Amino acid sequence: MRSDRCGDVVGNLDERSCGASAVADLHVPPGIGAVLFDLDGVLTQTAKVHAAAWTEVFDAFLADRGDPEPFRPSDYAAYVDGRLRQDGVREFLASRGISLPEGSADDPASADTVFGVGNRKNERFLRRLEQEGVERYEGSVRFLDAVRAAGLRTGVVSASRNCAAVLEAADLQDRFDVRVDGEVADDRGLRGKPAPDTFLAAADALGVPPAQAAVVEDAVAGVQAGRQGGFGWVVGVDRVGADQADQLRAQGADRVVRDLSELL
Repeated sequence: MRSDRCGDVVGNLDERSCGASAVADLHVPPGIGAVLFDLDGVLTQTAKVHAAAWTEVFDAFLADRGDPEPFRPSDYAAYVDGRLRQDGVREFLASRGISLPEGSADDPASADTVFGVGNRKNERFLRRLEQEGVERYEGSVRFLDAVRAAGLRTGVVSASRNCAAVLEAADLQDRFDVRVDGEVADDRGLRGKPAPDTFLAAADALGVPPAQAAVVEDAVAGVQAGRQGGFGWVVGVDRVGADQADQLRAQGADRVVRDLSELL
C-alpha cells in the first residue's frame, strides 16, 4: 500500500509532480479524491475468460435440461457481468424459468445448486486463467498510474472471489489502497452489484464520502451500483460496442469511454 502523499506511490511508477497540476492532467471533475475501479473488463481482459467459463457451464447445464437455446453474450451482459457468482447463477437461471436450491459455499462443483453451479464455473475459470494468463488494458493502467501519481486514492471493487490472484497475475497488486472483492463481500454480508454495498465499503475504508469518489465500471450492474450509491462521478467503459454505450449511459454513467486512456 502507499500513503496518500503523492510522492509515496509504490509499484512500477515513475515519479511525477504533485498537486493541482497533476490532477489537471486528468479529465476528472473537481472535488474527486478517490477513484474506485472494477477489475475485469476495466483494467484486465479477464472478462472474456469469465464469459467463456460461464458459457461452458451454462450450455452444458441447459443441454442436460433439454433447453436448446445456448447462453448468449447478451445473457452475460444482462445477468452475470459484474455480479457476485451466486447472484449471476440465480439471475440467469431465473430468466430461463429455472430455480435451484441455494446450497452453500462449500458445495461440490457437481452439485445442481446455486452455489454448486457457481463453483463449477470457478473451476472452469481458474483452469482457463492458468492456461491463458492475464492480459491488461495498458491504456487503462496508464490512467490508474496517473491517478495515483496525482495523489488521488484508489480502490479495486470486484465481484470476483479471484480478484487477488488476477491482480497478482497482472502485476497490479500494489496499485490500490483498498480491495473489496467477492471474498470480502461474502465475509461481510455485502450485497453484490447492482446494490452499491461494495463500492460504499471501499469508499468508507478510504475515508472518502461517496460524493467525492468516482466509480469506473464496464458492467451495467456496476454503473447502476455507482449511481445508486450517490457517487460523484460514474464512468462507463464500453468494451462491447453496439448498444452497450447507450445502456451504460441509460443506467447513469456520466461519461462513457472505450478505454480509460481517453481520460488522460
